[in-house]
Amino acid sequence: MTKVVFVHGVGRQFLSEDSLARDVVPELRGGARLAGGPVPEAEEVGVAFYGDLFRPAGARSAGDEPFDAADVEEGVEFDLLMEWWAQAARIDPNVPGPDEAGTRGAVGLLASQSLRLKTVRAALDALTGARFLTGVLDRALIGDLKQLARYLTDDDVRTRVRARVAARITPETRVLVAHSLGSVVAYETLCNTSHRVDTLVTLGSPLGMRALVHARLRPAPIEGMGWWPQGLRTWTNVADSADVVAVVRELRPLFGDRLTDELVHNGSHMHDATRYLTALETGRAIVAGLREPATQGGPYE
Repeated sequence: MTKVVFVHGVGRQFLSEDSLARDVVPELRGGARLAGGPVPEAEEVGVAFYGDLFRPAGARSAGDEPFDAADVEEGVEFDLLMEWWAQAARIDPNVPGPDEAGTRGAVGLLASQSLRLKTVRAALDALTGARFLTGVLDRALIGDLKQLARYLTDDDVRTRVRARVAARITPETRVLVAHSLGSVVAYETLCNTSHRVDTLVTLGSPLGMRALVHARLRPAPIEGMGWWPQGLRTWTNVADSADVVAVVRELRPLFGDRLTDELVHNGSHMHDATRYLTALETGRAIVAGLREPATQGGPYE
């Protein structure tokens, strides 16, 4: 009986459902324990795994692809990188922003390939030098960027990823916990299938990025407001104040007053899923979803 389903984020293409579960299930249960329980049994927590859908065909190495600045494509990938860079500069005084780096922001970039590459290189240098991304390699950052962009622009990948999540939700599932890109996947899955859960908990979510993510959601927002998934009783969004992926910390203005936004501090690993799962705020949201009586759902609101 799967009462809680965890949906992972980017960068998990070389893992498996089992290896990911070894990391996240104990931390999820630990967070629920800190919140006073009930603590789901290990067999009651499932992982919706889709990382292999982003694994390059024929890959034999367990390492990352050798991405560099030239691999960041114009459009969604470049725009996401600029958003992350600007956010990093806002929260870390040691990170120079786009204007400070002499790139003139995004102005005129499409007119000059060399200027665009200079800007991408400056963004990568700034991000990987930020205190909360120390040790992150260019290729890993670009790979994560490409996965988010691909989900938003590739209909086949989008359909297959959502199908993986839908397959893990059973009639007994009460809580859906989703990290990073997984929060976008989980939200769209709930909006586009007959599967229902009582509680959604999003962690480090990019759902608040209006032009790049929010406006591309399916179903599309109406007059700037996102749909409330049918049957969903509560939604708690948890964000670290220094998480550059969760550029917009508060989702309530975009999805309605029933949504609760919570801020946490994850230390130097601000976007790490396990840090989010052990946060008291996350544990409380999961515990509340397990304690409340199941609902049968209703119309979109």
